[in-house]
Amino acid sequence: MSKALLRGMGTFFKECSHPESRWSKCPHPYKIRYRNVAGKQTVESGFANQDNAIERLVEMYKARKGAPRSQSKAERIQKYGSMRFEEYAVEWKTGQRDLAASSMRHLDSLLSNHVLPALGSRRMDSLDHKVVDRFIQAMERNGVGLATQANAYDKLKAILLDAHRLGIFEENPLEGVKPPQYDSARAVIPSVAQLQEIRSAGGDVFRLIVDLMSGCGMRNGEAAAVNVNNIVADDIYRVSEQVNQTTRQYGRLKHRKVGEYRDVPLPVRIKETIEWYAGRHGTTDGCLLKHPMDPARTFPYYYLSNQWQRIKRFEEIDIPEGMVMYGFRHFFASNCLSKRIPITDVAEWMGHNSIDVTFKIYRHLMPGSIGRLRLTCRYTKTV
Repeated sequence: MSKALLRGMGTFFKECSHPESRWSKCPHPYKIRYRNVAGKQTVESGFANQDNAIERLVEMYKARKGAPRSQSKAERIQKYGSMRFEEYAVEWKTGQRDLAASSMRHLDSLLSNHVLPALGSRRMDSLDHKVVDRFIQAMERNGVGLATQANAYDKLKAILLDAHRLGIFEENPLEGVKPPQYDSARAVIPSVAQLQEIRSAGGDVFRLIVDLMSGCGMRNGEAAAVNVNNIVADDIYRVSEQVNQTTRQYGRLKHRKVGEYRDVPLPVRIKETIEWYAGRHGTTDGCLLKHPMDPARTFPYYYLSNQWQRIKRFEEIDIPEGMVMYGFRHFFASNCLSKRIPITDVAEWMGHNSIDVTFKIYRHLMPGSIGRLRLTCRYTKTV
């Protein structure tokens, strides 16, 4: 006869003829039965009283709960816990096969310039929330921009959470950490009047790309790959590829697998711009933009960048202080949110990997649908 305790804790019993009601006065020792840390059923004997038997069961129960669930997990802890962070980061990075070349280049830059110099030589099992806090504070003291701080923290977070899933940390090493807050004021957004003036200050290519970024929310590389065949409806453009700045070839979208796409709003004005440019300059297999010297090659991003710098240098038009080319894409997001388009739609149209990214950048603009947005982009018609 035996007596069970809490589920999973085990049992205590006596191997004698006395009933349980007489155990406390019976001279025979208590025995216990439980599963050890390896999961094997074990029996121990020689306990003079019930309290000693239960105390031993509790001790072994805690040991089993605190032990790795399997030998493979214990081996992972032994292997990766003593590994230096820089070694773990290299191994983790090889698994990021979904990253586009430009995203991988950005990841390498964040790791080599910010994360590894501070944490590279540390043992993985020495990292905790205090170490992460000190890393963020060091970036603040060194004057690292808030956007870069946020990006560097996001990469460190991804690596540490991966290690946490392996069992290297008993507790979440990011618990209680206050992440860097991206400064929304750095997302400089032109007004409608400023945008109209800026788009008219460059050549035809510049005007086309500015309209695609500000009216459809495209990234620079996506706008450079614009194709008339991707107009799948009067008010919808299908973004299916981009010009990769590293390879200078057409490639998959950021945060998307090969063949994946996203449908974005195509306001009347932007559709007219595409048609105007195609009628004026023609297309190559539907593509509007190609290398000026060789139509067999993709459009070179530096042509656009050089023109933007010339426009800013001349100081003849009103450009908001601190604005960069990405400000045209910011305009798209602010325009959507000001018209009460759901942020979930905005995140999808912009191709963000997570709605958290959209909220982090544009939360200060927050007070459904492609059809509604078509009516919001009707400033000066392209001629």
